Amino acid sequence: MARILVTGAAGYLASWVVQLFLAQGHTVHATVRSLQDARKTRHLQRMAQEHPGRLALFEADLLSPAGFDTAMAGCDTVVHTASPYRLGPVADAEKELIGPATAGTRHVLDAVNRTPSVRRVVVTSSIVSMFGDSAELRDRPGHALRADDVNRSSTAQSNPYALSKTRAEALAWEMQARQARWTLVSVHPGAIFGPSLSDRDDATSVQMLRQFLDGSFRQGVPRLWLGIVDVRDVAQAHVGAALGDHAAGRYIVVGESLRLLEIAELLRATGVAPGANLPRKEVPKWLMWAIAPMAGMTREYVQHNVGHPLNFETARSVSDLGVQYRPARATLGEHARQLTAEAAPGR
Repeated sequence: MARILVTGAAGYLASWVVQLFLAQGHTVHATVRSLQDARKTRHLQRMAQEHPGRLALFEADLLSPAGFDTAMAGCDTVVHTASPYRLGPVADAEKELIGPATAGTRHVLDAVNRTPSVRRVVVTSSIVSMFGDSAELRDRPGHALRADDVNRSSTAQSNPYALSKTRAEALAWEMQARQARWTLVSVHPGAIFGPSLSDRDDATSVQMLRQFLDGSFRQGVPRLWLGIVDVRDVAQAHVGAALGDHAAGRYIVVGESLRLLEIAELLRATGVAPGANLPRKEVPKWLMWAIAPMAGMTREYVQHNVGHPLNFETARSVSDLGVQYRPARATLGEHARQLTAEAAPGR
């Protein structure tokens, strides 16, 4: 059985990663930002009670140069999921996103270099570290993103989150190449949906799904494609990347590529949301371009993404990591039912 460190363990995805490792009998060292935040760690405390002696919680700060040494001691595998996240406007992209993402990766991997027991590192990246705009794939057969693609177009002004993930991943590969003891695997999920193990509601997918359910998009949605994946499938990809002998390199982890209107149709088929709340049409691109600033988009983003199909090459995630993708309809339905149950009176 392995001893595995999971950073950012209270997060939406990382909580499932921890649970899968524990279910397989492994020992997990889980880092969280604060052990005093009961709301964010309550579900981890429950896991610790269910698996006596196999889950230990540690407080660790991404910005502390030596913050992970104690938690990492004795571990043979490190799964680094912790990273700052924000899609909306930021006052200082370097200070709020890019700097912390790269500094956190450096601090975790510096600790790996100081911990001789570590042999495998898995870094949670994103498909956004592989491309900036969907239009970049317009001349590609099938408009498919490949595992060797690299985002070279995002900037601190146009998409600081994508730039932060791109730079953090690049740093991880640079640090891995300077030594020969530990191997590195990076996992690149699309938009993650599915039930949550915690009471937290700050995942981006939760916010987007709530907007579908509360009628925010009832007037229509742009013709945008989204790579959908179940949170449990992404967790399985991490387990396979951490423990699989054949795991190597970068893996795209996406179950289906769907237009926003198709997502609405799948939600309508589940019967979870009132039909009147869900959009039934796509807004023409020219109109999206005109109203982009009011819709929280730039006109450049509309030009390079709306109307451009997007697909993904994911065969290696199935063959190497053991992922068996759940249908998007089941994932979205289960997630929506959880959200509506939480919002019901008396909850």
